[in-house]
Amino acid sequence: MNIADCVEAATSWMRSNRLQPNPDKTEFPLCATVQRQHQLPTSPLLIDGCSITPVQSARDLGIYVDCDLSMRTHVQRTMSRCFAALRQIRRSVPSATLQMLVVALVHSRLDCENGVLVGLPAYLMRQLQSVLNVAAPLIYRLRTRDHITDALISLHWLQVPERIQYKLAILAYRVLHGDAPLYFSPPICIDDLPGRRPLRSTNTNRK
Repeated sequence: MNIADCVEAATSWMRSNRLQPNPDKTEFPLCATVQRQHQLPTSPLLIDGCSITPVQSARDLGIYVDCDLSMRTHVQRTMSRCFAALRQIRRSVPSATLQMLVVALVHSRLDCENGVLVGLPAYLMRQLQSVLNVAAPLIYRLRTRDHITDALISLHWLQVPERIQYKLAILAYRVLHGDAPLYFSPPICIDDLPGRRPLRSTNTNRK
């Protein structure tokens, strides 16, 4: 079964469930490594009578997925939204108010869906970190040539890699304690598999 057949099957399922597909807003990337990008087909895909051409990046639930899975587009869009929010913040308000505005308008954008950024290259991590490096001097009204290390420490802000790890740690905790959404399946214990005999150590108090 090729891609067109899969899309047609999905479209038929949507119609049978009283859902209306919208080909005009449909986009799809063909994912491959950079070395194999030239081997990908460029011919359009026919979806519900409309011809859809492959794109370099597509948006899915607020996440921009590049055809090479580099997440560059997602990082660039996130930075653009964060800096746009910083430009809208009034500098005349007190520092405490500035800090609350940055957390509400910038941190929320920086942390949105950041769990997909695990394993991001260092240069993209530095680009995201530049958002916090600009926000900290704004709060303390530092000059351009002033060091920002003390400001970041006093704000108790996690750096971007640590924020991603923190998001994953929270998600893992919720999964283990049954508080995660239903689409996160619980971890499978090897002793719970069908036909698996329990180990003798399970009858003891040894951990």
